[in-house]
Amino acid sequence: MAEALPQQFGRFRVLSEVGRGAMGVVYRAEDTTLGRIVAIKTIALAGTSREERDRHEARFLQEARAAARISHPAVVTVYEMGREGDVLFLAMELLEGVDLRELIRNASLAPSQALTIAASVAEGLAVAHEQGIVHRDVKPGNIMVLPDGRVKIMDFGIARPLEPTVKTQTGLLLGSPQYMSPEQIVGRPFDHRADIFSLGLVLYEMLTGVRPFAGDDLPELTFKVANLSATPPSHIVPSLPALVDLIVARALKKNPEERYASASDFARDLWAAIPDVKVAEAGRLARAESTTIPLGAEGGNAPASETRPFATREESIELRASPRFDSSAALARLPIFSAEGELARTHADSSQFPLPRARRRIDRTQLATVAACVLAALAAVAIAIG
Repeated sequence: MAEALPQQFGRFRVLSEVGRGAMGVVYRAEDTTLGRIVAIKTIALAGTSREERDRHEARFLQEARAAARISHPAVVTVYEMGREGDVLFLAMELLEGVDLRELIRNASLAPSQALTIAASVAEGLAVAHEQGIVHRDVKPGNIMVLPDGRVKIMDFGIARPLEPTVKTQTGLLLGSPQYMSPEQIVGRPFDHRADIFSLGLVLYEMLTGVRPFAGDDLPELTFKVANLSATPPSHIVPSLPALVDLIVARALKKNPEERYASASDFARDLWAAIPDVKVAEAGRLARAESTTIPLGAEGGNAPASETRPFATREESIELRASPRFDSSAALARLPIFSAEGELARTHADSSQFPLPRARRRIDRTQLATVAACVLAALAAVAIAIG
């Protein structure tokens, strides 16, 4: 027998159940005062000890306060928090979309879309960080993609202010280990740059369909996250530009000091890289089409070696992937492009990359003439000696 729906939470009239988790249920409800449809997130306190009740209530209040302090299009809006009997409730923006976890599972993300999502999330996190809030659980399941492509960061339930007095209970791991930063997973002090690492992991998974670090148990996962470098994304998806490898590498630095200093810096590089990624996407499509009808071929008889499906930026600007994925030297060469697509500067300085010199074509006629002259000279010398 289905459980009966509650009728009301404060001024919010329950319409239907949206979903449920280990801690509570989410309902679709109507704000009877303002006439808008909202989501009601609940947590039941009945049957819990006084200690558990206090802890859950404090965590719930913490989520409401953390989310309410953040005003950004990429962050879910919180309207109100209240209590109805033994149930705490949080009224928030109702989202109609698909969570990122589902999109990754269905392999329905283009690389440019992955960078766009990551850049939007980074901008939302930047605003949270400016308010002194670290999300601490950035993962695909906490990112909703709306039908129009916009993203929303959800669940600030374990977000905490950056205050030295706040400590995690010993032995209690808050967050999802698969998406934690090295300092976070080993229990060391961390700051907003932990969110940057986590978003780097999410971006990696969006681009490749796999997680950069995996383990059969927590100790193995902890070791890999803290000590091993991830395989460059382009080694898994060869069509990705080297520029993407370098951006992901910087976000996944083990040492927080070597990561992006801010989520806004991370977002800026992601936005700048999207044109290159779109060029690569177009090139991949063109190459696929050229395997059937080479570009410029008459009747499809031109040799494949003469096909030229697309022109890439790599033809005008040399940018090689570093032998070491997390090389600081390679990251210093990461270019920033202007809105017009022209190279503006590098991270290391404001100088431009020198354009590679065009390879000179060998004139075969000239080469044959030179060779004949050399042979004639050698023959003359041989006759004179003889």
